[in-house]
Amino acid sequence: MSDDQNSAWGGRFQEATDAAVEAMNASVAFDQALALQDIAGSLAHARMLRARDIINGDEYNAIEGGLVSIAAEIREGRFEFTVAREDVHMNIEGALADRIGATAGRLHTGRSRNDQVALDLRLWLRRELTTLGHELSAVVTALSEIAETHASVPMPGYTHLQRAQPITFGHHLMAYAAMFLRDIDRVVDTRRRASVMPLGSGALAGTPLPIDRHRVAAELDMPNLTLNSLDAVSDRDPGLETLSTLSIIMVHISRMAEEIVLWTSQEFGFVTLSDSFCTGSSLMPQKKNPDIPELLRGKAGRVFGALQSLLVVMKGLPLAYNKDMQEDKEPLLDAMATVRTCVGILPALLSAMTPRVDRMADALGDGFLLATDLADHLVSQDVPFREAHHVIGSAVALCLDRGCRLEDLSLADLRELHPAFGDDALAALDAGASLAQRDVPGGPAPKRVLEAIVSARTTLDNLGTALETGGP
Repeated sequence: MSDDQNSAWGGRFQEATDAAVEAMNASVAFDQALALQDIAGSLAHARMLRARDIINGDEYNAIEGGLVSIAAEIREGRFEFTVAREDVHMNIEGALADRIGATAGRLHTGRSRNDQVALDLRLWLRRELTTLGHELSAVVTALSEIAETHASVPMPGYTHLQRAQPITFGHHLMAYAAMFLRDIDRVVDTRRRASVMPLGSGALAGTPLPIDRHRVAAELDMPNLTLNSLDAVSDRDPGLETLSTLSIIMVHISRMAEEIVLWTSQEFGFVTLSDSFCTGSSLMPQKKNPDIPELLRGKAGRVFGALQSLLVVMKGLPLAYNKDMQEDKEPLLDAMATVRTCVGILPALLSAMTPRVDRMADALGDGFLLATDLADHLVSQDVPFREAHHVIGSAVALCLDRGCRLEDLSLADLRELHPAFGDDALAALDAGASLAQRDVPGGPAPKRVLEAIVSARTTLDNLGTALETGGP
């Protein structure tokens, strides 16, 4: 065993660690992503130790100077991480010892790697979630701008992937804006619960030294302390909750991607995508494939797998820390990177999408999308809805038998099915009129779509403030 690794925990051991064990035990290949958070936590801890006279001024100055120089090297990509020092914590502490000697060992006074890594992870999550929240805000902004332009463009709405009732393209896009606004709200809430300070919990039972946890928490802008030292070092709820939030985001991205794939198909033809967001076929020269939406859809499974992985790791662990918990970071780091990549490309993808208004309008003419409006006309004539539903079902059957549309039926045809049809019954068979009548908050009437866009922008501003201030 190397002296560097042995210095962390090897006093009790008489034999060198097997090379295969050393390789499997090491986590620095992935936990080095937490390096700057580790240094931030160490600096706050060192300042507290100095304020409590647990270390003296010379020791503090040496520790601070060494950590600041290491942080600079990390930012510049010049710091060399080594597996021999096992993890990010020992790499930094070892490098500090290389620079300032035995004084580096004073930094670890009053803490354990157990509470240290818990802090690092929470600090990293807070940073990443803040950035992700802003990136999601850009998606909502892009959706709102396109929806505003197309607030009055009619298109078929679907249930069961069957044409159902008229809506507008703007209304459809704002459905996704609503989803992503909820995602940002979840990001803010997840970050709030991650911003709880665990340092001072030690390995599992705190420390007898006169540390000041509140001071460290204040320096790190973490408003609350963990309640229980056992829980603090064995809790991975911030990671689980983040992965859950990321998974829900990917559900929404995947659903939108799926619709873009459908809309760009020749069967739908509702939108076209810029060539810059498509690829071709190595065999079929006519092909234009929506590969980016397909990749967005596919990457959802990768993120869902990360959540399942950490759930399985945590489900049977006794308190407190267990080495199994080292398996938390790889799926979490990968999932965050995956989601941020997906979210980051969405504004450009949406801008590369051109609606085909003519195809949407043509689709409104097939599939009896205004059947419910005709039933509503009968309801306005004091016919019970269930009866009206049955009558219009008969009208649709008549059209199918004749091979025509509802709009092709005469008023006399309708009155043969029910005498309550008024003189203005056929006026109900107009998509524009149908949309205008659905004038309820959250509805597809163009003025309500514009109203929803204003509301979404207000919500987005409030969430942006929460992202900057740390939220409630």
